[in-house]
Formats: sequence, C-alpha cells, structure tokens
Amino acid sequence: MLSLLWVPLAAFIVCAAIGPVLIPYLHKLKFGQMIREVGPKSHAKKSGTPTMGGIMILAGIVIALLCFGQLTPSVIIALVLTLGHAVIGFIDDYIKVVMKRNLGLTERQKFLLQFILAGAYVWYAEHYIQNTNLWFPGINVTVDFGMAYYVLAFILLVGTTNAVNLTDGLDGLVSFVTLPVALVYAVIAYGLNMPDMGQFALAVFGACCGFLLFNHYPAKVFMGDTGSLALGGAVAALALLTKTELLLVIIGGVYVAEASSVIMQVAYFKYTHGKRIFRMSPLHHHFELGGWNDVKWKETKVVKVFTLVSCLLCLAAYGLWNLR
Repeated sequence: MLSLLWVPLAAFIVCAAIGPVLIPYLHKLKFGQMIREVGPKSHAKKSGTPTMGGIMILAGIVIALLCFGQLTPSVIIALVLTLGHAVIGFIDDYIKVVMKRNLGLTERQKFLLQFILAGAYVWYAEHYIQNTNLWFPGINVTVDFGMAYYVLAFILLVGTTNAVNLTDGLDGLVSFVTLPVALVYAVIAYGLNMPDMGQFALAVFGACCGFLLFNHYPAKVFMGDTGSLALGGAVAALALLTKTELLLVIIGGVYVAEASSVIMQVAYFKYTHGKRIFRMSPLHHHFELGGWNDVKWKETKVVKVFTLVSCLLCLAAYGLWNLR
C-alpha cells in the first residue's frame, strides 16, 4: 500500500525536478510553440513558449513505476501504449518546431501511425488477453461481443488519444481535466484488485500534478503532442485494461465533448457551405470567444469550469461503477 503514496509522489518530484532544467534547454534550442493564425487572437502572446514538455510527464510516470511500481504485463502494455503515442506526438512536435511546419504530421500520417499502434494492441488482446466481454454501466449487464469487441477497442484507442489531444488547447486544461480521470481510475483499479493498474493511474496523476507547476496559467511550457497523445494513450489503456470501456464515455466526458465539437463543426460547416455551430472548435475556444450568449470567458475560467465538470463526471462514473 506504500505505492499509494510513493508512486504519485515520485512522479511529482521527477516532473518538478526536471522542469527547471528542461525548460531553459528547450528555450536554448528554440523549441517554441508556433501559434496558428486561425486561433483566438489572445493566444498570439503564447508564441515562442517552449513545447515538448510532455517529456517531463513521461519521465515522471516511467521513473515512478520503475522505482516503486509493479511492472506486470498489464502495466507494460499501458506503458507501451503511452510511450508509443508519445513517439507519434514527438515526431509531430519535431516537425512543427524544428522543421517549422506548424501543422506537423498530416492527418493521414498521424492516423496511420495511430492505426498501427492500435492494431498492435488489438492483435495482442486477441491472442493473449482474450476477454471480449463488455460491461454496460447503469444496467450492470455484461455481454460477450466476440470479435466485434476488438473493433470497439481499436476505435476507443484511436478516438481517446485524439480526443485528449484536442483538449490540450489552454494553459493547464488537459492536465487539470486528467487529474480526476486518473484518480477515479486508480480507485477503480484498486477496487478490482488490480494494484498494478492503480499504481499506473497514480503515476499519471502525480506526473500531471508536477507538470502543472510549469503549465498552469500563464504557462512556462506546453506539453505538446508528445504529452497530450501520451496521456490519451494512458487513459485509453486504463479503460481497456480495467474493462470499463463504456464507462470512459462518462469519465472522459470532457474529452468526448471536445472531440464531438470538432466533428460537429466540420460536418455542419460542410453541410451548410460555411455556417458554424460553435464560434470556434474545440469547445474550449467557443467559450473563450463568447459562447452562445456573447459573454467571453477568461482562459482561466474555462479551465476551472471544465475541470469542475470533469470532477463531477468522474464522481458520477464512480457511482455507477460502485453499483455494479
């Protein structure tokens, strides 16, 4: 039970210790974020802020687990999904900040790499995990989906990583939103007698806390796709390995809303030949620019409200899980 304290504390300390070294180094390398012109004008001042800070989160998670965690097959799978998506994000960030291509990898290239990683997990799950049951929260029914389960797992993995990535648009937003997500998964994992996955979730929690020392408003560093895709992989891994795939829709409700806003905006824009549902997507930008009532929210207010919503959704999800 010491891992309940030492794993998140170690992840936090590692992030806190690396930050003062890594951030000046990123400055020296001129690995600054380029702000897209189509984004909110208020974000222009963020241009040049160091990115790729997700390296700190990864270091915190890995070192904490190596020192105080259990490297079981489940944890290794979770780390592979986390680090694998981090590599994709790092390539994307490298193209943006070093090669000065602000859009990074093309959508096709990024999806191809994600499909390969998701396909590798599905292959592993089919051959070694071999559990195609799907639990329906609320009605507390478990159904064997057979081969269709692997299609769902593939979609969940790709969808979650991209949804978390889309949530990373304001100082501290994705880190704050992910804190209750990681915490509720730690509770669920320990409740399922999966202390190894509980430790993994706590490592994510501690690393996000440490990263927020430098990423809260006004941010000294951004996590970049290196961090956001990695967090997406970690959250997806927690859902898949604790067999709470459908519960993730509630636990990660903020991620779902962010991704849905982009899908709806693009579809509506094409269908109506130029009209928009939101002032700007993802959803956090919509509220920054005035929402539906022309009242603009400060960046810090958007982060606070979205974090509160994430906390409430996680409490609701835990309530449903506890009724199983």
